[in-house]
Amino acid sequence: MQIGFSAPTAGPLASADNLTRLAAGAEQLGYHYATFSDHVVIPTDIKARYPYSETGEFSTAGNGERNEQLIELAFVAACTSKLRLVTSVMVVPHRPAVLAAKQLATIDVLSGGRVTLGIGAGWMKEEFEAIDAPDFDKRGRVTDEYVAAFRELWDKEHPKFSGEFVKFDNITFAPKPVQKGGIPIWVGGESGPALRRTARLGDAWYPIGSNPAFPLDSLARFRAGADKLRKLAAEAGRDPRSIGLALRFPRYGAALPDKAGDGERRLFSGAAPAIAGDIKALAALGVGAIDLSFGGDTVAAMLEQMKRFTGDVMAKV
Repeated sequence: MQIGFSAPTAGPLASADNLTRLAAGAEQLGYHYATFSDHVVIPTDIKARYPYSETGEFSTAGNGERNEQLIELAFVAACTSKLRLVTSVMVVPHRPAVLAAKQLATIDVLSGGRVTLGIGAGWMKEEFEAIDAPDFDKRGRVTDEYVAAFRELWDKEHPKFSGEFVKFDNITFAPKPVQKGGIPIWVGGESGPALRRTARLGDAWYPIGSNPAFPLDSLARFRAGADKLRKLAAEAGRDPRSIGLALRFPRYGAALPDKAGDGERRLFSGAAPAIAGDIKALAALGVGAIDLSFGGDTVAAMLEQMKRFTGDVMAKV
């Protein structure tokens, strides 16, 4: 089981010195990957509903000071030697397809093949409009087409593409990603469209367990989602076993209710032995990666939480 942590992209902990210390410390503790969120700007008046809170409110909307995702990814790559770098998630329509493919390939080369591309179609219409991204209402189609363009650019010696949103031909695209088969693509999201996108395009499904509209807060609910994905993959002509499973938990521990919405045990609630049992059960379902958000106002406090998790929970797995 790969275990990851959420790297700060905003606030004091996202400074160069703090990121360097945090990434190096996480690597020493044995964490396998760091995740990085994606907001180019934070509009001051957000009417769009945030999918991962009961109220729909984006809780960090007031903090507009954020690092750009891919530049921070490259910075942390230079601070580490083994830690994988996961976009969690990259909002695909935020960046022109060819440019994003080039940036990701470059980071993959310079990091020695440590990039994983977590993708999403986006939810904040106001941010799309502020950065002149493609039409928000077409974001799903844009995302699918951009991903197909990424694959073409990364895989083909003489890439060419003619779609609704992306067109290129007669270009040289180098360097290619160094990872065999290209940069792995984890598809974020919990909805039907996200599952269908994973079944058609993804190397792994990468949902968050706390979406109130599509809850994956119990083992039974997650198993049902994974079963649906496998059925969709088979219908798309893919081997369901070729698609991995990863899962993100923004919160864990005794502060969570011990019951999920379906009355079953809530995943990652309670004490360390119970959480270790959840990890074992998820691994038995085929989950290969889990990442969490660790609190703390300082690097030392955050690393202490991470150390405690590895000692109290992972030691029991």
